[in-house]
Amino acid sequence: MGLEKLIHQCKKQDIKAQEELYRLYSGKLFGLCLKYSSSYQEAQDNLQDGFLTIFKKIKQYKDKGSFEGWMKRVVINTALQKYRKEKFFEIINENQVEDPEIEIQEQGPQMDFLLKTIQELPERYRVVFNLYALDGYSHQEIAELLKISVGTSKSNLARARNILKEKIEAQQKNTSVQSL
Repeated sequence: MGLEKLIHQCKKQDIKAQEELYRLYSGKLFGLCLKYSSSYQEAQDNLQDGFLTIFKKIKQYKDKGSFEGWMKRVVINTALQKYRKEKFFEIINENQVEDPEIEIQEQGPQMDFLLKTIQELPERYRVVFNLYALDGYSHQEIAELLKISVGTSKSNLARARNILKEKIEAQQKNTSVQSL
């Protein structure tokens, strides 16, 4: 079944079409959920909730733009709903924000190390880092999504980068020492 027909059938609440859509996109969307979750279990819950929202709101998709992109936005928004309810973002002055420069040696950290390090960031920093650095949202969009100020978004990104920089540098030192 083609994607257009699959979407059309999902709009009619066809269970078989919904199962097929889930089978086709659950892997990609689960990877996205992992970025916005503090655990594997939470990512599974976010994926499930995301698909429920997709099936509930699929009639809002007007066949314009990428359907996969639309689903990604729905899943990200679904995962972020809990962050909007919690007040764990610090309100700060925008003038205090400074972006650190991260130098990565030629060999650079392994992808698994980077993903693990990002996953270990405090939630407020991880969410903003993922939205900005990995998914291309602007600070204005992040502020609107999370109900925070643009300055808070910038501050949380800067702090996430600082933490990542420190961990990458420490890992590179360890790697250098081990190779001696």
